[in-house]
Amino acid sequence: MSITPSLVSFVAAKEVVRELPMASWVYGALALAGFLLLLAVLWSFRNTGHKMTQGKGAHSDQAQRS
Repeated sequence: MSITPSLVSFVAAKEVVRELPMASWVYGALALAGFLLLLAVLWSFRNTGHKMTQGKGAHSDQAQRS
């Protein structure tokens, strides 16, 4: 059995093309919007660690003075 006929038929076969459901730039815009949403969630928790430790531990003396 020769490999040449199967190789020729493989190369000659038409490539199947699947169209994307959206334009390519929309994927980038959705990714950017998702990252901005995650940044907003992260930003909403800023300074939370400091608020949780007030009145506890070694930093309580400094928190009471200010």
